[in-house]
Amino acid sequence: MSTDQDAAEFALAADACLERVSSWLEDFDPDDVDYTASDGVLKIEFPDGATFVLNRQSAAQQVWFAAGARAWHYEQEADGSWRSTKGSEDLLKSIAETVGAKLGRQVEF
Repeated sequence: MSTDQDAAEFALAADACLERVSSWLEDFDPDDVDYTASDGVLKIEFPDGATFVLNRQSAAQQVWFAAGARAWHYEQEADGSWRSTKGSEDLLKSIAETVGAKLGRQVEF
């Protein structure tokens, strides 16, 4: 982890991240992509039954994103961004690219 946080601080930061993604998803037509959020888990759902999952992993103090056969782990940086633990991909950019690829068009976060 790149920042020193206690469990409560981490939960607040992770929940704020999930809320930001939820707000972004509200702009999509629900016939293209929908979502549900509950207790640190955000499910991004597509009409074909595919589901991507973004969730808080408190023990590791990470946010995990799973889409199809791929999964990524992200830690919060000092600047507040969430970066992949393998490489330095930005979480929000990764979500936009993955959702866009699923929808067959480019989308911006």
